[in-house]
Amino acid sequence: MELSQALGIINVTSPEHARSLSDLIPAELIHKALTLTDTVTLRKRKLPLESMIWLVVGMSIFCNRPMTEIVNLMDISDRTGAPFTARSSVIQRRKTLGEDAVRELFDITQQHWNQQAAHPQWHGLNLFAMDGVVWRTADTPENSAAFSKHGNQHGEGGYPQVRMVCLMELSSHLINASAFDSEMRLAARLTEKTPDNSITLFDKGFYSPGLLHHWQTAGEKRHWLLPLKKNIQYEVVRKLGRGDELVQLKTSPQARKQWPALPMELTARLLTKTVDGKERQVLTSLTDHNRYPGNSLSELYRHRWEIELGYREAKQGLLDSRWTLRSRLPELVRQELWGVLLTYNLVRYQMVRMAFELKGDYLPYQLSFSGAISEITRLLITLPWASPGKVPGELRTLYEKAKWLVLPGRRERSYPRELRVKSRKYADKKTAGHLK
Repeated sequence: MELSQALGIINVTSPEHARSLSDLIPAELIHKALTLTDTVTLRKRKLPLESMIWLVVGMSIFCNRPMTEIVNLMDISDRTGAPFTARSSVIQRRKTLGEDAVRELFDITQQHWNQQAAHPQWHGLNLFAMDGVVWRTADTPENSAAFSKHGNQHGEGGYPQVRMVCLMELSSHLINASAFDSEMRLAARLTEKTPDNSITLFDKGFYSPGLLHHWQTAGEKRHWLLPLKKNIQYEVVRKLGRGDELVQLKTSPQARKQWPALPMELTARLLTKTVDGKERQVLTSLTDHNRYPGNSLSELYRHRWEIELGYREAKQGLLDSRWTLRSRLPELVRQELWGVLLTYNLVRYQMVRMAFELKGDYLPYQLSFSGAISEITRLLITLPWASPGKVPGELRTLYEKAKWLVLPGRRERSYPRELRVKSRKYADKKTAGHLK
């Protein structure tokens, strides 16, 4: 995607302004999520579940603070206005809130924020990427029973891990959908969440004719692009240009059994390009070579790394490199993860708003995520104590600081990647005698 092309169309519509802290996550969306999941109760509890949503957000932003301190920082109080800092009561209310309400709120808000944002397109298609990420959980008996551990030749060991797959819009880094399980099954579950008129960039580990066919036929103009794996058998149908071919991929009986709608053969387009003396090949469902030029398609795949940068933002920028999640029960681990995704999108949407304030000179991913986190953290701490008349000014100041968050241009790698040889702590048995 050419930057000049993207910048020319990003400001077709203006994202709505937030007027108060609650507008960062509108109260009506929170109530809708609680209602859809039957989380609301008739009994008026001292600590409203709406406050628990903000607690889950605070757990992501203030990830290194104890729970009682987060309650105070977020100014969470009970219905009488008194501070509610009893840790056992907070944990019990988190259990009452559950996973489903936070997951539903994530889905509702991502739809709302994606509608407000004007995403640039590539040849009329919205640009997405899908990849997996692993989260480490606390090593408790409950988490060990619910989640798998890393395995090697000696068996399982280490901390329990949660595998997640996300679908991310690449110009804004907003996450559209996510699921927890093994990566291939998760990718299939996210098909229904993928918008029409889009192209999704996959890692080569997701190569599966059944998955790709299912992805392509699940909606209108849902295309895919991924590198060609080694030893994949194909037959050239005809040449479309230099390094540009239409190919037939044969499918196996096992794949057709798993994917009943999968045909005997799958038609795709194979693009070959030499980069730094090495041959690179990508497969895509975009078979119209007149509408989608080969050179532009070959360059498109490098944007898949945006999702890797997004995961780095979530793990290092948002969670401050705190590798282990704090929750000690599986249902609270999943709730915490949905809270991380919700909070990440909240920050990312504010960065979309900031990019708009720059009059279309920059895309959201060209702003500093860690800088935006710092400003939003300041906002979350100061707004509850600000008078109502000062709230719009505080939010306006947040957006005006966008010009200070612009990142320098990314450096292009001018040398090949090399595997760094690790020095050994002990000498080999064969050379140990020479050291005497």
